[in-house]
Amino acid sequence: MELVRLDRYRWLIPRQGKMRVDGLIFADDTLMADIRGDEAVKQVANVAELPGIVGRSIGMPDIHWGYGFAIGGVAAFDPEEGGVVSPGGVGYDINCGVRLLRSNLRVEEFKPYLSRIMDELYHSIPAGVGKGYKAFVLKPQDIRAILTRGAAWAVEQGFGTEADLDHIEDRGTIAGADPDQVSQRAIERGRDQVGTVGSGNHFIEVGAVEEVYDRKAAERLGLEEGTVTVFIHSGSRGLGYQVCDDYLEVMLKAVKKYGIDLPDRQLVCAPLDSPEARQYLGAMRAAANFAFANRQMMAHRVREAFQKVLGRSPGDLGMSLVYDVAHNIAKFEKHSVGGVEKTLCVHRKGATRAFPPGHPELGPAYRDLGQPVLIPGDMGRYSYVLLGTDGAYAETFGSTCHGAGRRMSRHQAKKSVRSRNLRDEFQGRGIEVRASSFATVAEEVPEAYKDVASVVEVVHEAGIGRKVARLKPMGVLKG
Repeated sequence: MELVRLDRYRWLIPRQGKMRVDGLIFADDTLMADIRGDEAVKQVANVAELPGIVGRSIGMPDIHWGYGFAIGGVAAFDPEEGGVVSPGGVGYDINCGVRLLRSNLRVEEFKPYLSRIMDELYHSIPAGVGKGYKAFVLKPQDIRAILTRGAAWAVEQGFGTEADLDHIEDRGTIAGADPDQVSQRAIERGRDQVGTVGSGNHFIEVGAVEEVYDRKAAERLGLEEGTVTVFIHSGSRGLGYQVCDDYLEVMLKAVKKYGIDLPDRQLVCAPLDSPEARQYLGAMRAAANFAFANRQMMAHRVREAFQKVLGRSPGDLGMSLVYDVAHNIAKFEKHSVGGVEKTLCVHRKGATRAFPPGHPELGPAYRDLGQPVLIPGDMGRYSYVLLGTDGAYAETFGSTCHGAGRRMSRHQAKKSVRSRNLRDEFQGRGIEVRASSFATVAEEVPEAYKDVASVVEVVHEAGIGRKVARLKPMGVLKG
């Protein structure tokens, strides 16, 4: 696949064959060395063939191969031009996302409690493949309320505060959710999974603010060097997976029904004005709300764990929510295309919304600052907090990267660490790891990922995100 360098951080895939628009990938030379050998480049070009796509098919610097769309892919579709919605452009883990808690705790006063905190998190928050919360199995009416209202339901039940909602994308509730479009199988899979981590690359990470790049912005976000933080990374668990699986079957029939020619059957889709699209969007939004409630519940359990071990209330510890962002989602948003404002369906798969200061869809807490962007790295190095920019809004439909991005398959990662003692390695780095299985930890070793510092540097220098702070891990809970 031909790549034309535009500048230090941008690579064009020129429109060719059945592509309706160009492709654009953000990367420096080092990242591009990995990206060139990945099927993700071809996937960016494939997405450019879908009906109604506008602007460019975009790949972020953390891009890697995924189902249909590359992970790290962004694309916008115009309903007036026959645009489509594709489950592969959202992903199996609908609203996989990240939440960041801050605190007033200094690292030096916290360190003696770290091991006990990690033990408490391990025992109070289920983590692992298929792991549910057996003491918290939802009734049918509760599941329906969660699918409709998301994090707001959890707050009403006492799991958090109203202030939390002011610091969540869309206040933790995606409008237009339709629980009737979620299958009974999906509901059954989710009944005991609200408040659970899951497996794969999901985690709860206790860390600290290591370096601040923008002091004023960091102060607004409550991030001070040397203070303790908590990252929560998870999504819609088995419920979201089942929603995606169900609608891939629906869309396979829709493609034939509407005569859509695809370069890859994993890109099955339906026109945005079709009943199939409306059904999927209703179910997808419901799953997204489930994910917001899931992270809200885990945040509540984290606060409880800190209170139990430290003997101080979350209020006294200053454990407030910085922000919560979605990664895998499709949303209708207003953007300019060729100087004309249009309502588009923006797919972000392994990409973060990064709206600029003043955007009306941002809540009052950060509207003048820009949307916080949370970028977790790998288990052993660092993570970042950024802000959305005008550059992202103009060039990437208000989107930026979502993490480090894999550079090894899970199989390759496990093979590379067979003779190593990972527990000792992480302890040597000063990181306490708790996991239901160290097989998962083997899949998630730092070298399996790109260096997130390089990813963030590309984003910052290209103007599609602005660095605020770097965080370092001290303890990680994995599935």
